[in-house]
Amino acid sequence: MTELLWPAPAQYLREDAIRGGMDLLLFAHKSHLRRADEELSALQIGRAHHRVLYFVARQPGLSVGELLDLLGVTKQSLGRVMTDLQKRGLIIQEPGQRDRRQRLLRLSAEGHDLEQRLFNELRANMQRAYAAAGETAVNGYWSMMQHLMTPEARSQFAAFHAKSKNS
Repeated sequence: MTELLWPAPAQYLREDAIRGGMDLLLFAHKSHLRRADEELSALQIGRAHHRVLYFVARQPGLSVGELLDLLGVTKQSLGRVMTDLQKRGLIIQEPGQRDRRQRLLRLSAEGHDLEQRLFNELRANMQRAYAAAGETAVNGYWSMMQHLMTPEARSQFAAFHAKSKNS
């Protein structure tokens, strides 16, 4: 295993340490999603599809409007992904109970199976990293990631996390 690198605590605000942190974020993101990307590629779908599957799995019954807010994409972009997921039988869109204009989303059995396979790999990698880093580092990670967010995104994350199934 390659030795872990990090700047001395007194140097964490220097530009090289900040750039190093950005490097870590981008390399970790790429590496963490690699296996999911391979399975998605085999199905000829991408990360946008995965993000929709992930959020709908976390909150079955999520409205299209809520999903648009979470993803921060245009209706047109989401529409392309949703059409593809529906044609593949991975996601189901139903009218709301109280407001029939509302479109509520849930995964089909096939969509649930795919999302679970993708998540199992990600969960194993997160568990490995959490165990190797330890509780103090994991708490620091949660703190730092939330501080990377705008105040609005932190509020959105807090509300999403509180509402999500299996939090």
